[in-house]
Amino acid sequence: MELTKLKYFQAVAKLQHVTKAAEELHLAQPALTKSIKDLEEELGTPLFYKQGRNVRLTAQGLFLKERLDVLLPAIDELPRLMAEMDEREKRTVRLNVLAASTVVTDAVVSYKKSHADAIFELIQNEEEERCDITVTTDSKKAEVFLETKIFQEPVFLAVPKHSAYAKREKIQLEEVKEEGFVRLAGSRLFRAKCDEFCAKAGFSPTTAFESDSPLAVRNVIGAGVGVGFYPAFSWGKVSQKDVVFLPIQAPVCTRELIVGLHDETNGKIAEDFYRFLNKFLQKRALNTIEQKKQE
Repeated sequence: MELTKLKYFQAVAKLQHVTKAAEELHLAQPALTKSIKDLEEELGTPLFYKQGRNVRLTAQGLFLKERLDVLLPAIDELPRLMAEMDEREKRTVRLNVLAASTVVTDAVVSYKKSHADAIFELIQNEEEERCDITVTTDSKKAEVFLETKIFQEPVFLAVPKHSAYAKREKIQLEEVKEEGFVRLAGSRLFRAKCDEFCAKAGFSPTTAFESDSPLAVRNVIGAGVGVGFYPAFSWGKVSQKDVVFLPIQAPVCTRELIVGLHDETNGKIAEDFYRFLNKFLQKRALNTIEQKKQE
């Protein structure tokens, strides 16, 4: 069913006069008459009947007109709506945050201050491929990225400020093998990495408490419930009045924070934020190092 035929029908239905409709459409009357007849044959039902020099809608014609009065304006709006959608798409960054959600969120907030029209879609799905940027610690994913930036992030041992370890400058991980660990739940990659650290130190950690919130982990450690692993910069500032963050001397406890730009992106804005995010992470990492020097 051709859209043009439906628009011709609507014009005749509105004016109830074929000649006037043809003039309004800048169309020859025979061509308009043929178009209406073709539509009636296609639908298998009469749409008009003659009344003097005018035409009137049949019940079927009235039914079709009422539907087209709704549908055709909506169809006419489609080019504008599609253009708006295309413009929105160009301003959208799809960000898959599988690690370092706190610092990535900080980066988004900072970027929005100077790019108010930028739109961010944040997801957390290890299987998602339709995105512009992925932040992860899974080195296997780095192979599929168009461009990759890798940060080596130290992992500290967070201990209560009033614990026996708090005045130490550094610590061997095996020294806390009998302690209860406050752990981050729902983070398979980081949890597995921490278990790997403990295995290298010759023990399996005992869970004293677990939460899916890095802030909750830090607060519970500060309350004296146990000790825990804490990434140097990706969970936010390490300064906390009730918690001391100790560098782990052995084994070496670091993780790779990988920022990947996908090959099919939304273009300039995704690439621009990718550069911004890398600089933001680099600055946060340097600030953490300076902070630890001053403590």
